[in-house]
Amino acid sequence: MKVYEFGESDKPVIMLFPGTCCYWKSNFGHVIPGLSEHFRTLVVSYSGFDETEHSTFISELDETEKIEQYIREKLDGKLYAAYGCSLGGSFVSLLVSRRKIHIEHAIIGSSDMDQAPKWLAKLETAIMMPMFYPLITGKGSSLFQKMFEKKMNDGNDSSDYMKRFTEIMKGDGSLDMSFISKASMKNQFCTDLYTKVGEHINVPGTVIHVFYAKKMGEKYLDRYKLHFADPDIREFDLQHEELLLDADRWVKEVCDACMILD
Repeated sequence: MKVYEFGESDKPVIMLFPGTCCYWKSNFGHVIPGLSEHFRTLVVSYSGFDETEHSTFISELDETEKIEQYIREKLDGKLYAAYGCSLGGSFVSLLVSRRKIHIEHAIIGSSDMDQAPKWLAKLETAIMMPMFYPLITGKGSSLFQKMFEKKMNDGNDSSDYMKRFTEIMKGDGSLDMSFISKASMKNQFCTDLYTKVGEHINVPGTVIHVFYAKKMGEKYLDRYKLHFADPDIREFDLQHEELLLDADRWVKEVCDACMILD
């Protein structure tokens, strides 16, 4: 695991957590300049998903412990803010609920918060990996990959969203993502499904903000209300992480949630 840092050291610290199988720079590179005007910005690059390391993603809990250790050693155990994109929302939730470090403003970025028993998580992973791995890494091909690429080139609003969201995961194709191993991808996908993040999470001094993408459906709103005791729900008439695609608007909303004023 690595952490990349941007911005001035005297500003409040925000830590960003990428989504499932996302490359950190693709996920957040477009928002870092604007965000760093207001925050000392740290971006986590998970084990197994950074081209400068020879490592494997073991499990969500293993990675959470590494992140906690980094925050304790480098940041005195405290973050002013954290933002979790999709899967990253599970990391933010775990960091809050485990209480090994403290976060003042914890932002859940339209995460789906899927939870499953271990047997089902393993089954879903076995089904998804042959489709998902070639799509992200470019290693091999699959019918799913061909169908997905055709859908992205249809030229409608949905295909534009899919194309831009895929670029958040793996960039514009200029980066060779083949350094990601099947083991890292499988372990991340599977352990995220069966690792419990807790229910009715309530930590004194921590505000949970949820960027709720209404087009995902009301069942996700119900999940947020199950996992968090008193969340600050911020509704957007958008799809999953669509807000993050608009850098200026996303930075403004993060600053507003964290009470950072110009």
